[in-house]
Amino acid sequence: MISKTYNPKDIEEKWYQYWIDNQFFKSTPDEREPYTIVIPPPNVTGVLHMGHMLNNTIQDVLIRKARMEGKNACWVPGTDHASIATETKVVAMLKERGISKQDLTRDEFLQYAWEWTHKYGGIILQQLRKLGASCDWDRTRFTMEPALYDSVIDVFVDLYNKGKIYRGVRMVNWDPQGRTAVSDEEVITKEIQQKLVYINYAIAGQEGQFITIATVRPETIMADTAIAVNPNDERYKHLHGKKAIIPLINREIPIITDDYVTMDFGTGGLKVTPAHDPNDYALGMKHNLPVLDILNDDGTLNEKAQILVGQDRFAARKAIIKLLEESGNLVKTEEYKSNVGTSERTGAVIEPKLSLQWFLKMDELSKPAFENVMNDTVQLHPAKFKNMYRSWMENPHDWCISRQLWWGQRIPAFYMQDGTIIVAKNKHEALEKVQHEKLLFAMTEADLTQDEDVLDTWFSSWLWPMSVFDGLKNPNNPDINYYYPTNTLVTGFDIIFFWVARMIIAGYEYKGERPFKDVYFTGMVRDKLGRKMSKQLGNSPDPLDLIDQYGADGVRTGMLFSSAAGNDLLFDEKLVEQGRNFSNKIWNAFRLVKGWMVSDQSAPDSNGLAIRWFESKLNTTLIEIEDYFSKFRISDALQAIYKLIWDDFCSQYLELIKPGYEQPIDRSTYEATINFFERLMCLAHPFMPFITEEIWQEIRERNRGESICIAPFPQPDQIDAQILTDFETLFEIITNIRNIRNAKQISPKTEIPLAIKTISLDRFRTLEALIGKMANVSGVTYVDEKAEGLPFLIKGEEFFVNVTGEIDVEQEVQNTRKDLEYQIGFRDSTLKKLSNERFIANAKPEVVERERQKLADAEAKIQALEQRLSNLGV
Repeated sequence: MISKTYNPKDIEEKWYQYWIDNQFFKSTPDEREPYTIVIPPPNVTGVLHMGHMLNNTIQDVLIRKARMEGKNACWVPGTDHASIATETKVVAMLKERGISKQDLTRDEFLQYAWEWTHKYGGIILQQLRKLGASCDWDRTRFTMEPALYDSVIDVFVDLYNKGKIYRGVRMVNWDPQGRTAVSDEEVITKEIQQKLVYINYAIAGQEGQFITIATVRPETIMADTAIAVNPNDERYKHLHGKKAIIPLINREIPIITDDYVTMDFGTGGLKVTPAHDPNDYALGMKHNLPVLDILNDDGTLNEKAQILVGQDRFAARKAIIKLLEESGNLVKTEEYKSNVGTSERTGAVIEPKLSLQWFLKMDELSKPAFENVMNDTVQLHPAKFKNMYRSWMENPHDWCISRQLWWGQRIPAFYMQDGTIIVAKNKHEALEKVQHEKLLFAMTEADLTQDEDVLDTWFSSWLWPMSVFDGLKNPNNPDINYYYPTNTLVTGFDIIFFWVARMIIAGYEYKGERPFKDVYFTGMVRDKLGRKMSKQLGNSPDPLDLIDQYGADGVRTGMLFSSAAGNDLLFDEKLVEQGRNFSNKIWNAFRLVKGWMVSDQSAPDSNGLAIRWFESKLNTTLIEIEDYFSKFRISDALQAIYKLIWDDFCSQYLELIKPGYEQPIDRSTYEATINFFERLMCLAHPFMPFITEEIWQEIRERNRGESICIAPFPQPDQIDAQILTDFETLFEIITNIRNIRNAKQISPKTEIPLAIKTISLDRFRTLEALIGKMANVSGVTYVDEKAEGLPFLIKGEEFFVNVTGEIDVEQEVQNTRKDLEYQIGFRDSTLKKLSNERFIANAKPEVVERERQKLADAEAKIQALEQRLSNLGV
């Protein structure tokens, strides 16, 4: 018994378990063409959010379609260990238990980290099942599992031995809250309101003379090692070679000249603080200035600051302003907006800091990855992102790959007591290198100390398309040889630099080829106001609540209805409601068809016409959908399916062939309709896996072990262009007659006659039965001249609906004259525009053509209205 209403909760868990039990998502190498997607591994700390929903729905659409096309579809799931994010979560967990990280050994802390990971790490993958994600769950990988951990270590050792990894002191982005370096790509720039502080520095030996500088970071004046002015600035030429005195600490610093200084910003004087600003650092290197770091790793002032030692940098900022005011060195403060970098993971304001770190040289390594995106060996969709890719890859910076954390792959560098670095996979191999290369046979493992840092999380995920198939640890295993390179990567454009580009780099370095053929960039999911969805703003719905309310199919289609590649999605719950309504429409059509009685009577000719028409409509749409998929226009493909099912199948085809009340349908029409329904469900399945499986299973008797997810994806067949044209006219006739009924308030049950003035008599005779059925026309007559009734035009053909006895003629004349007056005015204004030579010369051709079409439409309407008045006896 088919339920009256569609309830997703009744079927979703049932069918997902059925797919799992029958291993429909499982993939092993065979003779088929592979189609491979590796999931962008979500953070092990994560739970499903709207961005994940969009990204994983698109991946599932692609993988399900490939599976139905007979390809060996393999979607590899997994999670990323997310060093900073996970360590932050673990530290918070420990704090709740009254434990400080500082009181633990590294191994003790890692035990807690693994405890947290085992408890929470799989949540997001379980949630993806609710969405319908058809991953091969047996292949689930984690970037900290032993095999993937070893692969990362092997790559580090290899690149170090190739001379591509080095250790050195450089200016990095420092996160004082996470107490670690972070990459440029993990810094989010925010515009904030600050105070621009004007400070007087006394000139040494020149009593009463000062130079004024303006800064938003007065707490760093104790780290100043010079004041710089532009050599061409007349205001300061008398100070060249002199010295200034830092307020509050009375330390002398030189006044230097450099063209770098902008004369019209602030006062034209620049405090130079090499330890706390990347530009100042470059200036300091140029002028051989000392580097004085006054900040601890946690952002507090150290002993080198001499004052306010131990205070947080922002507390010190307020205190310094007060001290400067008391000392008479504060000139003024002004409100000032400026851009400040913040840590993506902790939200802390980034501190530029000189730090001893490990770096990967990127100049030579990145060249193949640059060239092979520019020549479309790896294609970006949409292609506009090639410009963004180029801007970064033309001049890549060396990658700071070390992080001052405990959770992650520990850097395989070991230090001898004299500071000599030995890079090896483990301490045992490091000792062997020392003994054999340096002939220090008395040395033991106890004499070696491993580097405390771990590798940047991205240093493991850049290997992901290879490491998930053990392609680094076992370079010629069957999986890597079969599944690599993968086919499509679906990801957000915001990680194009620190993940997509780096995976391509690693692919060419370690496999000599691209890691994937296509990269599909999703946009950002935003709310109706255009704001990025986030927990902080409280503007993001819980995806699981949406699934619970609207069903997974409703949420999937709702997300994709307006999600063009690379464009942000303005999420509105009405989209998901539309998705649910689509499911309900399909279900009601299914109930209608399965509720028909079937007989062995002959099929009427009109049903045969309807079947031929929908067959051609379906085949036309299949060609259109294949074109959309080839261009990664996934949203357009869904819209085409939506229109085909809702408009063409449900609203048109089923109405054309529907039997009369309590009348049976002939078997041949019924079988054709069931076949259409099956094919439509196969077409919609990648987008709506649950309802399509339910209907596919119920519409016919199925053997156990069968599933729509391995049924063939529909392929186009022959198209009857003439019948498509004829039915386009048919539906226009029906629409016009229905509009006249509505305008004249004539009941659909009232039969009305139709007259046609045509030169294509045979064409309309074949459609008479359908016109009669769909528009409740009592009869069709053919005339040589105008006929009695209300006229309308379709492609030059004239039609007359005789409703004279049903309407108020005087009111109809009045309404028609009003319409005619409007159309004449519209025509005249369009004519005026088209007779304007400047408009014709300057407007785009398509705009001019549009105006000409408007003119033609207006003239046709005027002709029809004049004919209507004539028919009314005016």
